[in-house]
Amino acid sequence: MSEVLLVYASMSGNTEAIADLIEEGLQEESMNVTKLEVMDCDAEQLNAFDAIILGAYTWGDGELPDEFLDLYDEMAGLDLTNKQFAVFGSGDTAYEIFCGAVDLLEAMIEERNGQIVQPGLKIELGPDGEEETCKGFGREFAKKVKLETSV
Repeated sequence: MSEVLLVYASMSGNTEAIADLIEEGLQEESMNVTKLEVMDCDAEQLNAFDAIILGAYTWGDGELPDEFLDLYDEMAGLDLTNKQFAVFGSGDTAYEIFCGAVDLLEAMIEERNGQIVQPGLKIELGPDGEEETCKGFGREFAKKVKLETSV
């Protein structure tokens, strides 16, 4: 069974609900998931996994939430080569930058030589009506990770 680290930040519960659905999709593909709130994760824990999904809501003008800043800053010191990533987040289209936290995390991953194996998932507010999209995101990540590790 493959292992995936799923790390998220959620204030209103929307991003946590998305994380729960992604976890279901991963488990449907026989993935073992370690799910952590970002405040319970440090960058060294990323080194223990080859498959990682990060999720954050977007704060203010397209920014990462405060609780994600420590991990983000610590990631700048890591070499993420040979690690597979996907990023998701919740946001509000009422703001000029929709789900900017997803873009910031993807840029950091690429800067540190991590591999983004699928496009980021951006959800308007919460997952209501998008449950299958969220589960499908997890299933798709699992399939891509399995393909990469079997090659």
